[in-house]
Amino acid sequence: MDELSKNSISRMLLLAPLIFIGHFLEEAPRFVEWFNAHVGRGITAESFWRVNLSGLAITIIVVGMEWLARSPLSLSMVSAWFSFLMLANAVFHVVASFVDGGYVPGLVTAALFYLPYYFWLMTKIVKSGRVKMSLVISASVLGAIPMAVHGYRIVFLGDRLF
Repeated sequence: MDELSKNSISRMLLLAPLIFIGHFLEEAPRFVEWFNAHVGRGITAESFWRVNLSGLAITIIVVGMEWLARSPLSLSMVSAWFSFLMLANAVFHVVASFVDGGYVPGLVTAALFYLPYYFWLMTKIVKSGRVKMSLVISASVLGAIPMAVHGYRIVFLGDRLF
């Protein structure tokens, strides 16, 4: 793979923190209230911000790893983290909105930004040839599982994983 293609993925990743910030800013005004109406073990506004700022820090670290290493490992980490952060989280918002029959805070950015960005990025990663398809799929599935289980527990069991 040429250096231009490697740089293309790294440049694409610079959008990720901005997309994530947009998502949690959409959630911020009403997500804690929505969450606490669904889950017995609710959350506070402080825990909402702590979780999201931690997620932002991890996003920046993962993006930084790819910028510094541009290796199969760094792309595997990107695949895993963004499957957790964007894919599984977006599916959670979409499914929750269907189950609730209405808007779930974060739905707009999840549907309009997370999903297209995630699939655009994953397509670039696969086409780059830097990581075997089996590794991309494995990393993505393993990355998505905790958020998928968490989302399922929130929407269908009224509980949470973390």
